[in-house]
Amino acid sequence: MIDLHTHSTFSDGSYTPSELAQMASEAGLTAMALTDHDSTKGVAEFLKACEGTGLRGIPGVEISANVDKGTLHMLGFFVDHESAGFDASLGRIRRGREDRNVEIVKKLCDIGFELTMEEVAAYAGEDVVGRPHFAKALIEKGYVKDKGEVFNKYLGKGLSCYAERFRFSAEESISEILKVGGVPVLSHPFTLMLAGAELRKFIGGLADMGLCGMECYYPEHNAARTKEYLGIARDLGLEVSGGSDFHGEVNPKIRLGRGFGNLDIPDELVEKLEGRITPAA
Repeated sequence: MIDLHTHSTFSDGSYTPSELAQMASEAGLTAMALTDHDSTKGVAEFLKACEGTGLRGIPGVEISANVDKGTLHMLGFFVDHESAGFDASLGRIRRGREDRNVEIVKKLCDIGFELTMEEVAAYAGEDVVGRPHFAKALIEKGYVKDKGEVFNKYLGKGLSCYAERFRFSAEESISEILKVGGVPVLSHPFTLMLAGAELRKFIGGLADMGLCGMECYYPEHNAARTKEYLGIARDLGLEVSGGSDFHGEVNPKIRLGRGFGNLDIPDELVEKLEGRITPAA
C-alpha cells in the first residue's frame, strides 16, 4: 500500500513529518511521498524518520499554479529538496500567500468577524499559513460550524473574502520541478472544473509542456471518474499516480493510504513514476 499525496505541519497538515512517517509505517504503507504546499522544508525530517522503518520516503511538493478556471495543483516527486534555487522559487509563492493572508484578514474583519493574523497563524505549523488555518480559527471562535461553511460562504474562489495571490503558470510549475530532477504530476484533475474533450485537451497541453503523470486514484474520485482519468493517462502516455491528500485533523475522515476507505493504489506506480526521472537541469 502506498500514498503519494500527504501534508505535514510544514504546510496545512496537523502532524509533523516524523509523525507522518511513523503513522504510515504503522499502517503498513511501503512508500509515501511528503507533498507539502509550496515547500520542501519538511522533507529532510521526513526522510530521516523513514530510515529503518521499511517505509520508502519520497521527497515531494505540491505547487499551486495559476489557471483561469478552477484550481490547478502540480505534484512533484523525487525533487531535489536541498536545492537552494528551488526553495527560492517556492519562496516566491509562499510570500504571495503571506500577502494574500493579510488581505483575507482585512476582508473578514470588514464583514464583522473579529480576527487577527496572529490568531490564524497559531493554527499553522512550521511554515505555510493557508486558508484551512483561517477555517480553524473561525470554527474555534464559533463563527462557523465547519470547514465546508467557511469555503462555501467566504473563502472559496470568487467569494467575498477570497483574495488572489502570486502563483506560477502551469508551464513554470512543470519547469521548476523538472529543473530539480523531479517528476511533475497533475493533482486531482477534477478541480480544474473541466470535462470531456475540454479536459483532455487541457491535460494534453500540459503533457506537451513536460507533464509526466496525473493523479487518477484520489478519495473524491468515484469509479467512473477514476476510469475516465486512467483512460486519459493511457491515451496521453502519462504515468498514473494516487494519494489520499492526507492532512490529519483538518479532515479526520481521510486515512493514510486509504482515503475514505475507497483507495487501492497499486504499489508498482512508484517504480513507473521513478522511471520518468530525468537529470536535473
